[in-house]
Parts: sequence; structure tokens; C-alpha cells
Amino acid sequence: MSKSLKRVRAALENAGLTVDILEMAQGTRTAAEAAAAADCHIDQIMKSMIYRGEADGRAVLFLTAGGNRIDPDKASQVAGEALGKADAGLVRTQTGFAIGGVAPIGHLNPIRSFIDPRLLEFSIIWAAAGTPRHIFAVDPVEIHRLSEAVKAEFTELSS
Repeated sequence: MSKSLKRVRAALENAGLTVDILEMAQGTRTAAEAAAAADCHIDQIMKSMIYRGEADGRAVLFLTAGGNRIDPDKASQVAGEALGKADAGLVRTQTGFAIGGVAPIGHLNPIRSFIDPRLLEFSIIWAAAGTPRHIFAVDPVEIHRLSEAVKAEFTELSS
């Protein structure tokens, strides 16, 4: 079992949650792949999107519904600073996860986080478990609590 997967499992267990982490043969790097693997609506997939804060160079995490796109201007406003693209090195250093497997919890370092209210409309969502092939189902209220993410509007308006 990978170190990343172990950290996510430990974070869930330490919170008192009993969750099955599933390994998906076809991979779950994208929201569409994860929704197909989990046989759920794409918005039940929690995407973990990392940006780089321009003020201090630290990572900022946005947890959003799989079908939503982040509006860069809204995200910057919510974060209180200009945001840039986070490279793989920053993502790995800050979270301990590779791009495509960033979990909402179990990070190596504290990270400022924001959550899309759309996710809280579901009774169950699916999130990455630290690798591009592992996901878990969970009550979004629990992830909101564990991630300490601030609920905020930062997505583009759907047409």
C-alpha cells in the first residue's frame, strides 16, 4: 500500500470513519473516469484542484463537484490573492500526493481549502484516496468538517 493511500486511510480512521477505499482498474485521474468507475453522477465526484498563491507561493486547495469548472477570478477573490498554476512539484511538496490522486484530507502539510457548496447537496460523494487509482465514498459533510474547507462560490456559472 502506498504512503499516500496509508495517510488517507489513517485520516479517515482517526476521524472515526469506516470507509471502503476502492482500487479502480481503469484509473480515476479525471472526474469523468471516476464517475464511470463509481457509477455515479459526475457532480458526485469531488475534484481536488490545487493552485499556487502568488503572494506566498503556497498551495491553495479547491474542492469542487466533478462537472464544475473553477472560475479563476472568483477563486482568486475567495483566496484573497492572485492564483497561478501549481506545478507537480508544489502539489507533491504541499500535499504529498501526485496530480490525479490528490485527496481532500491526509495532506503532508496544512493547506488552505475551499469547498464548492454543490458537493454538499449529495448524501454521498466520491473522492480521491491519494492515488490516481483509489477512491472512496463518503458523506460530504464529513469531508467538509475534516478538510476544514471554507464553503465558497468559486465556480463558473453553468449554461
